Amino acid sequence: MNSDLQPDFPATPCATAPVNPAGVPFAGLTPECVLDALDSIGLRTDGRLLTLNSYENRVYQVGIEDSPFVVAKFYRPQRWSDAAILEEHAFVAQLAEHEIPAVPATVIDGRSLHEFADFRFSVFPRQGGRAPELEDRDTLERIGRFLGRLHAVGGTRVYQERPALDIAGFGTEPREFLLAHRFIPAELLDAYTTITTLALEGVQHAFDRAGDVRSLRLHGDCHPGNVLWTDAGPHFVDFDDSRSGPAVQDLWMLLSGERAEQSRALGDLLAGYEDFCEFDTRELYLIEALRTLRLIHYAAWLARRWDDPAFPAAFPWFNTQRYWEDRIIELREQVAALSEPPLWPV
Repeated sequence: MNSDLQPDFPATPCATAPVNPAGVPFAGLTPECVLDALDSIGLRTDGRLLTLNSYENRVYQVGIEDSPFVVAKFYRPQRWSDAAILEEHAFVAQLAEHEIPAVPATVIDGRSLHEFADFRFSVFPRQGGRAPELEDRDTLERIGRFLGRLHAVGGTRVYQERPALDIAGFGTEPREFLLAHRFIPAELLDAYTTITTLALEGVQHAFDRAGDVRSLRLHGDCHPGNVLWTDAGPHFVDFDDSRSGPAVQDLWMLLSGERAEQSRALGDLLAGYEDFCEFDTRELYLIEALRTLRLIHYAAWLARRWDDPAFPAAFPWFNTQRYWEDRIIELREQVAALSEPPLWPV
């Protein structure tokens, strides 16, 4: 996504940015607290601690005495209920039981979710890997094969605690949050309001054309950074955004390049996918719709987290005049894309 890139201009935050009253969620999560948390569940740490790249939660690689490294994940307070976290853990454990390469939370004393000093955390085995070569057609087909297996399992049960991926939660509400909290500069407010209205109308039209497609448990955030490649093939990591939705949500983020390149990549993914799970081609109407929702949701996600000190440090270009100008241009392009015929695999 363009918003993930560092722009080539100085960042001057818009003066209208509000202060989020939620406070600083991880202020008390010191290195000592992390090590003590693992010690509290019987994992004897050896002092080695490496902070891993994560913003929504806090994730660490931790050394354990006479044992391999583990990965400790401390959940952002008030984001998910305990039941929703455990539902995700159960899904990933079910995938692992079917030999699908996902990394489940380690169960210690009968529990996969633990508490220490008002923080909730889980422990995972460390899984290495490298970025997949998405230009390679065999790699895409293999990823598609595993996604087909993942969705075959994902369709056997439904989420009760986790919300669905829908227009309200990923488009309408995030847009209203940005407008209500005055993140959009005054001189761009009319343009942003107009383009988001048009974009969400286009998204609704795409969902209407797709019809009543099947909703199943998804990875939910299956971008290339969450697919680790090893000699044995892919491993899917970070199911924190797992929720119910259409199967194509786990496919479209693996597509890049011009339209012809995306069509070819989609064909390769589906060649493997349909070995294990049938794909409803009506969902192709949703690719640009889901991309549009992600763009709106991503901007609101940054806005909601702006009082977390990790965010201004990592995303200094957010909430600048240029940032919102680029988002408006991006959404105009999406409105045009939503009016085109759906991407088709070749």
